[in-house]
Amino acid sequence: MRGVILQAPGDVRVVDRPDPVIEKPTDAIIRVTAACICGSDLWPYRGADPVHEKPMGHEYVGVVDEIGSDVHSVAVGDVVVGSFVASDNTCEICEAGFQSRCIHQVMMGSIGTQAEKARIPLADGTLVIVPGTPTPAQARSLLAASDVLGTGWFAAVAAEAGPGKTVAVVGDGAVGLMGVLAAKQLGAGRIIAMSRHADRQALARRFGATDIVEERGKAGIAAIKDLTAGYGAHSTIEAVGTQESMAQAMGVTRAGGHIGFVGLAHDVQIDGRELFVKTVSMLGGLAPVRRFLPELINLIMTDQIDPGVVFDMTLPLEEAAEGYRAMDERRAIKVLLETQR
Repeated sequence: MRGVILQAPGDVRVVDRPDPVIEKPTDAIIRVTAACICGSDLWPYRGADPVHEKPMGHEYVGVVDEIGSDVHSVAVGDVVVGSFVASDNTCEICEAGFQSRCIHQVMMGSIGTQAEKARIPLADGTLVIVPGTPTPAQARSLLAASDVLGTGWFAAVAAEAGPGKTVAVVGDGAVGLMGVLAAKQLGAGRIIAMSRHADRQALARRFGATDIVEERGKAGIAAIKDLTAGYGAHSTIEAVGTQESMAQAMGVTRAGGHIGFVGLAHDVQIDGRELFVKTVSMLGGLAPVRRFLPELINLIMTDQIDPGVVFDMTLPLEEAAEGYRAMDERRAIKVLLETQR
């Protein structure tokens, strides 16, 4: 099969990789019908994380081709979506709703789903069947559900977005934009997107943003305070993962508010005294996408949400290197890779 590897920072290649095989009776093999490039893939691409000949990709939608002898919840031919973390969905951590920290977790990034096929460990706990036949637009949205939509949704839930709440979203990448969509669906009264890019601002408004703040740092904090009678946001989504974005999130959140942080953290430090004085609650990390997949699939398949419009560039798998360049240069918000020839 053909699949993407990151040979070294900045060096994306599409190569022949061995077809996946059933390794454990709980495995399934899927034919990947679409994959995509994640903002977190840019960290190793830019050299922030060590990398050498790494299979790339952790988001996927596909059709089941083969199942192990101990797989019972999916069958060959099923259209399925799964989380970027494989989980058994039965351990105590999973049952508490944090499947991304399952005691048997397998990170799908270690398998690489930017490929024509993929092995899915713990298939019964990981894969969710899509009812009916998705339209092309629904198929794009289902791919978003595999990570960015589920991650943005978790961020909004963790930040306790809801009716009567003002939500601030720090980060205008795909995850931040999905956080805007989630906050809207959860009933937030006001959604403030922090963005400096016209295309992303337009998409944020399409997903439900009521206000746009372009300023950063102290000016950004002041702008959001001005919009909230001096209080700050009840709920803040941090969707970047840098020291600056975390400081921004802390600064725009009111006392007693909540921060949902889902940006893949790099060199982020939180001052304990500041946290103590600020009196905010924080919840985040690896999003338990599997918790939300049944609800998200239903919303997509009943055309209540259309997160797939976040894919503003579509390329064949063989042109994955251009997709990485486009996202790195901010010429694209999120790139969909068509995996079938």
